[in-house]
Amino acid sequence: MPTESVEPVRVHGTLVDVAAVGLLLIGRSGIGKSECALELVMRGHRLVADDVVLITLGESGRPEGYSPELVRHYLELRGIGIVHVPSLFGSSAVSDRGPIDLVIHLESWEAEAVERLGLERHTELIAGVEVDALRLPVAPGRNVAALVEVAARNLRMQRSGRVAAAELDERVMETLRGKLL
Repeated sequence: MPTESVEPVRVHGTLVDVAAVGLLLIGRSGIGKSECALELVMRGHRLVADDVVLITLGESGRPEGYSPELVRHYLELRGIGIVHVPSLFGSSAVSDRGPIDLVIHLESWEAEAVERLGLERHTELIAGVEVDALRLPVAPGRNVAALVEVAARNLRMQRSGRVAAAELDERVMETLRGKLL
């Protein structure tokens, strides 16, 4: 790991690279961060860090995360124990370091209202830099990994200038304007 000039920030979470988007999964202990990461690895994405994510600013000035050497490439799965990801899935299933493009807060389904339309942009500060963020309700039977994967792909699409929620909103408004005229 490169020598860092500033002490890294330690975060309890899991960092995965999904479709070239760095996702920092955070939430209470036992919410399913590691299980989500496992499913994403099984879908061909990469684990960067599990349990402890060390965060610094990369050369681009954007937050990047990595795992402490002691636990690098290990994943804790309740009921199974500790697994070494590259031994099970190959070296392409892990990455030593990755950007943090989106923070996903995994929360119990009972949490207060969450975003339904996607028209509002939410951010939070990570290592002093604003990073896109969203809250994702977790409940038995929900395919959290699929939702996280879609969130990564949707962020890529938004960054290319296409926002599906805004497009639909505009279509609805055009329809309403046509009926009101």
